[in-house]
Amino acid sequence: MTTSPATARDHQHQAPGYAGHKADHLARLNKIEGQIRGISRMVTDDRYCIDVLTQITAASRALQEVALGLLDDHVRGCVDNAVRTDPDQAEQKFTELNDALRRALRL
Repeated sequence: MTTSPATARDHQHQAPGYAGHKADHLARLNKIEGQIRGISRMVTDDRYCIDVLTQITAASRALQEVALGLLDDHVRGCVDNAVRTDPDQAEQKFTELNDALRRALRL
């Protein structure tokens, strides 16, 4: 997921919606990083295909959970704030949310 330079500049002055859960998200991502290293070792060690696939599925689901947490933080923080303070910015946030959901759902 990439952000255009203009979009990145627009958000530099405000804390991200996940600021309150940053430590939790980082802890989960660090755990996932360890899972990925473990999967790499499994392949290096010629482990059984299904065992490797099971671990890949677990890591993928863990990443999806982080994404859902970030999405929740975005809606409850960034989108909610925009709706309360600036109708134009709210429309932009709804468009961003829609685009993010389309990418996540591959529609």
